[in-house]
Amino acid sequence: MQHTSPFWPSIATHLKRERPQAPVLYLSPSILHRTARSFIDGFAGLVTYAVKANPAPEVLSNLVAAGVTAFDVASPAEMAAVRAADAGAVLHYNNPLRSSAEVAEGIRFGVASWSVDSAAGLAKLADAPRDAEVAVRFALPIKGAAYDFGSKFGATPDEAADLLRRVVEMGFVPALSFHPGTQCNDPTAWVAYVGKAAEIAQGAGVAITRLNIGGGFAADRGQGAPDHLSVFAAVAAAVQAGFGDHPPLLVCEPGRAMVAEAGTLAAQVKELRHGGATVFLNDGIYGGLTDLRDMGLSGLVRAVTSDGSPRHGPGMARVVFGPTCDSLDRLPDGLILPDEVTAGDYVLFGGMGAYSLAMSTGFNGYGVREVVLVA
Repeated sequence: MQHTSPFWPSIATHLKRERPQAPVLYLSPSILHRTARSFIDGFAGLVTYAVKANPAPEVLSNLVAAGVTAFDVASPAEMAAVRAADAGAVLHYNNPLRSSAEVAEGIRFGVASWSVDSAAGLAKLADAPRDAEVAVRFALPIKGAAYDFGSKFGATPDEAADLLRRVVEMGFVPALSFHPGTQCNDPTAWVAYVGKAAEIAQGAGVAITRLNIGGGFAADRGQGAPDHLSVFAAVAAAVQAGFGDHPPLLVCEPGRAMVAEAGTLAAQVKELRHGGATVFLNDGIYGGLTDLRDMGLSGLVRAVTSDGSPRHGPGMARVVFGPTCDSLDRLPDGLILPDEVTAGDYVLFGGMGAYSLAMSTGFNGYGVREVVLVA
């Protein structure tokens, strides 16, 4: 498998030898490869990786090695990152909010599929090659995700039908697209969307070439591995029920579920106060732990000594602050750490391959900068 930085046998080995003073994201190529293959082998359609979850070259190159050939990009910068990993990769530009300059860059990079959810967005594609796919994105008021995207993205079903007809009139390859929302593990959400997609296509009088069922697939946050195969099966059954003997091809765009498990973020304990009830780490919500602010604490957390040895013993719920001078730099309360945790120890946050590097800022000079590959 490809990688672009030194390879260590374990997290503990790296901690013991290097004693890093800044937060580190440990990435396992073998886990990344296994997760990618589970999507490629389990999903009856094209699997595209949502680059927004983690655009690191170590991630992209290893996904290419695992067999991922298409990528969901949201900006020209992500297009360039993908092209650096695989010059021949297929680009799906699924962020429907674009400037004219960004459209021009998408054309230059050879985008194969575009997503739109408004007449204005579709009009901006006037110069795009007519052999490109244009997927009309729609939204429904459906629950089942940690948070959905319907307030920002997606046309109404009626608007989607109108846009779909216009896509055909302009000479593009017609498709439909939806996204059930992040960390969704409810197959009925996908079933409802697929059923509505069939109604939209029928109402528009358009035979769509492909249906993009979005991302949103859940990642393990300490409550057990999500059952993606059940989602895939439910989607297949819904497509058969809605489209009959002429089903569209399928595409999905996992981000979080593709890379989360492969990453562990190590933050060092800087100081304890109030008898250990308050802990200060060298990373927080302005760094690689931003996602915890919105998603809540994960159950995949453990503490180790400065040489990587596990901390044991009973635990207590802590108040945890990050290193910046902003008092808002605080994790959700109640992180349980062993009583014996002390300054210099490391807290290892599992399942952090997604939205850690991608959302880390440089505020106050902190944030995650280093990726270390581990077996």
